[in-house]
Amino acid sequence: MVQAAVPRAAGRAGRKRVTSRAELEHAAFDLFDRQGFERTTIDDIARAAGIGRRTFFRYFPSKNDVAWGSFDEELERMRLRLKAFPRKIPLMDAIRAAIVDFNTFPPEQIPWHRRRMQLILRTPALQAHSTLRYAAWRRVISEFVAERTGGRPDALAPRAIGYVALGVAIAAYEQWLEAADAELRDLLDTAMRQVAAAFGGGLAPSDPAAATGTAALSV
Repeated sequence: MVQAAVPRAAGRAGRKRVTSRAELEHAAFDLFDRQGFERTTIDDIARAAGIGRRTFFRYFPSKNDVAWGSFDEELERMRLRLKAFPRKIPLMDAIRAAIVDFNTFPPEQIPWHRRRMQLILRTPALQAHSTLRYAAWRRVISEFVAERTGGRPDALAPRAIGYVALGVAIAAYEQWLEAADAELRDLLDTAMRQVAAAFGGGLAPSDPAAATGTAALSV
């Protein structure tokens, strides 16, 4: 979700033409702030960005996707981060480190990320779309747990840990948005350590019940 600064280019009718997805995001967010998310249309965003409607869709499939930025690319980065952990690293420690890394931003990016998360977590019109994004996020976690335990991603233990990890992340974000002086990394790290303690640091190896989704958590 880190966006690089891009030089401005001249647009038609004296407007700056968008030259990157990041610039289009900023144009959209300015409109969301002024008009509200629901009242802002794709045509509004395109006009503000100095581009055509068709060009908008080269950057984002929908208005809802603007709020999530480069989420898919960052999610793939988290998947690769998890795969890179040596097996000697306890499962829950690996998940904690990957989640903290996924949500780490340079200091200058933090105000923008706070703005993004306020929109995602506090806009009712985005909740249905967010459900799809959350499912993709949980899948990355459950696939990692399944690979470590020899089960399936849709078995009980991997699925449960995916939901737990997401719940922890959302709770940390909600607290972060309510406290201007809070550190997101610290909130996530502390909460995930508490979860890891509850799980006893990891899961028992897969057994026949895991294949049917009935394996018990090792606590």
